[in-house]
Amino acid sequence: MPLPQYTFTCTQNKRIAHDVHELKFTKPGGFSFQPGQFLMLDVPSLKNTADIQPRAYSIASAPTEEEVIIGIKIKHGGRAGEWVKQLLQPGMEVAVKGPLGVFLLKKETSRDYLFICTGAGLAPFRSMVKAALEAGESRRMDLVHGVSEEQDFFWKEELDVLAAMYPNFHVHYTLSKPGETWQGHTGYVQAVVPHVIGNLRDRNVYVCGNPIMAGDCKRLCLEEWGIPKEEFHMEGY
Repeated sequence: MPLPQYTFTCTQNKRIAHDVHELKFTKPGGFSFQPGQFLMLDVPSLKNTADIQPRAYSIASAPTEEEVIIGIKIKHGGRAGEWVKQLLQPGMEVAVKGPLGVFLLKKETSRDYLFICTGAGLAPFRSMVKAALEAGESRRMDLVHGVSEEQDFFWKEELDVLAAMYPNFHVHYTLSKPGETWQGHTGYVQAVVPHVIGNLRDRNVYVCGNPIMAGDCKRLCLEEWGIPKEEFHMEGY
């Protein structure tokens, strides 16, 4: 069965952290998705715009939002990063395939949710959390987001607003390279999780981000934290 194909129109290309851009696109007619899914964007080479290659990005917006939001981490010399920095402008059209993926909230469990992420791995969780809270989800949800330095945070104000609005949502930030003025958690997310989550064995766990972190979290969940295999979910990065 062929993948659904759409043409998105860019409405915003904004740098929201020193190495992350937030892209917004119009939502074409007939397009729908589930929180946690991703899209394949056709990304041209700067040297030859006829040279197109697909790149996968998680959808960061909730289905109720008017536009489709994607967060892209800029990698030096990377095709997508150079495209975003030098070519993509509001008004430009982008060919898109999808949505794809089964990294979805498991709603048939009674367990509380735990989301663990680093960097741009936050994207699918912005969609999941926002959609679930808007839909009336009452289970406790904890999000642990780790970056290197304070300048690397993004969507922090949005998450803090959600945490203030919904008593069942809690967000925890950590820095692996904290500055002198940082007063929050320090260290890698997998080291911070046991200190901020008191009932780890009873959680439904979702992980997205740095591959080393994700692999370490998988090992910890299955071998040390007592998470059943069917309650552990990981998205490639």
